[in-house]
Amino acid sequence: MGVRTWIEGWPVYRQLTGTDPLGRGAAAMSQRSAGLAPRTGAADSMARSVCPYCAVGCGQRVYVKDGRVTQIEGDPDSPISRGRLCPKGSASKSLVTSPLRQTKVRYRRPYATEWEDLDLDTAMDMIADRVIAARAETWEDVDDEGRPLNRTLGVASLGGATLDNEENYLIKKLFTAMGAIQIENQARI
Repeated sequence: MGVRTWIEGWPVYRQLTGTDPLGRGAAAMSQRSAGLAPRTGAADSMARSVCPYCAVGCGQRVYVKDGRVTQIEGDPDSPISRGRLCPKGSASKSLVTSPLRQTKVRYRRPYATEWEDLDLDTAMDMIADRVIAARAETWEDVDDEGRPLNRTLGVASLGGATLDNEENYLIKKLFTAMGAIQIENQARI
């Protein structure tokens, strides 16, 4: 590579000698950047979604190729976020594509030192049995003066900020129907 070739390839030289004196167009573009294509250009389809990290509800565009998520970006049509995402929202692709993501139900029995895999039906039955037992053991019909309580203090809920408003609403309804009064959400703490 000669000196002249190097100087002509230098963006400042192209800016000063070319038709782009502000360096906002072709003068600032390198050969490498000229050959780049958008990551979303090769996608088979695009689905609109909502960021799962907090209750704001920023819109996302999820790009899919061959049945796999290839890119997640802010949705410019969203009236909430107008195409912008916070750092967590921008990194939400790793939430679904990370090789470290758990895809099986893991359970460690009391006093055990190792985790074991359970099938989903067994795990759901174990959770339901424990919730029903805790509710039955701690149910309060009335207080000391005979006033109706119809509550349990043995079951509580702490909702996560990775749930959207609708999921948190349904969880609140479920736990209220079970008689729980300690219902909180991470976003309010």
